Amino acid sequence: MSGGVDSSVAAALLQAQGHDVVGVTLQQWPRDDSEEAARHGGCCSLNAVEDARRVANLLDIPYYCWNLEKEFGERVIEPFHRAYLEGRTPNPCVRCNAFVRFDLMLARVVELGFDRLATGHYARIVQGPDGPELHAAVDPAKDQSYMLYHLDRDRLGRILFPLGGMVKSEVREHAREFGLPVADKAESQEICFVPRGQTARYLSARLPVRTGAVVDSSGRELGTHRGTALYTVGQRSGFGDLAEPGPWYVVRVDAPKNQIVVGRREELAVSEVALEEVTFIEGTAAEPLACEARLRYHAAAIPATYTGGRLVLGEPFLGAAPGQAAVLYSGTRVLGGGLIARAA
Repeated sequence: MSGGVDSSVAAALLQAQGHDVVGVTLQQWPRDDSEEAARHGGCCSLNAVEDARRVANLLDIPYYCWNLEKEFGERVIEPFHRAYLEGRTPNPCVRCNAFVRFDLMLARVVELGFDRLATGHYARIVQGPDGPELHAAVDPAKDQSYMLYHLDRDRLGRILFPLGGMVKSEVREHAREFGLPVADKAESQEICFVPRGQTARYLSARLPVRTGAVVDSSGRELGTHRGTALYTVGQRSGFGDLAEPGPWYVVRVDAPKNQIVVGRREELAVSEVALEEVTFIEGTAAEPLACEARLRYHAAAIPATYTGGRLVLGEPFLGAAPGQAAVLYSGTRVLGGGLIARAA
């Protein structure tokens, strides 16, 4: 229970269906962080814990707060920092779901003897001929299946996503019907430990950044950047004044050389990406694998073929950033995915 409307409605729906429900919030933000006040509406804030506790009290269900601050730091925040220093663009929500919520938390849930871990994620678990399958949510605007590609069949069999078949307006209506105090609560930000819209400021306060050259693809120097960790592929601003008029886009972040390579929009187009840390929900996949791929959260799925860590795209994709997840689908069904290592 994050204190938001989604997890609160998930708990209320399961209770209404006759399940014995226990509410759990993960305490995973750094408590000594002076920017906590800036995150007061986020899913990891003190305010969120109090909202979750209020909902649990209203539903008259047991409620606990589990401290995973150390583990969250080691498995999510530190890799987030390292990735930016290496010139990559990480998605910490993918890591949180893979290595905290549906790893550490799920293991504890099973150890304590509970049947299922239920969350407010917008995704669906469908019983297929060979076991549970992960599918996109009915509401494409809220679908979070992209974040969950690490899940395997064993874990899917221990998870419930009660909201996967609903659109957001239905969820809020259920919240009002249940009389939940969070029925009209605003959406939480995507990265719980970074103040909204302040990623560059957050990173510059924590990482050793130094200025360097902004160059075009031929190596011509056009200006000066503020630190490679503060840029991502596809970015169109933050360069200052360049020697030639724009628009310019980041096409590559070269951390070892301390350079930002920029180009025109058409230079962002890639037709192939190399993947690393690839996992499949079924454990393996027959190759070559014809699929649809999403190379960024909320990006449209495009036709692709996966073979041995290589994803050949059926149409050009603009701005494939190393460090982002490439998630493979067959229609609404998630097959698996991996991290973009490089693009061409």
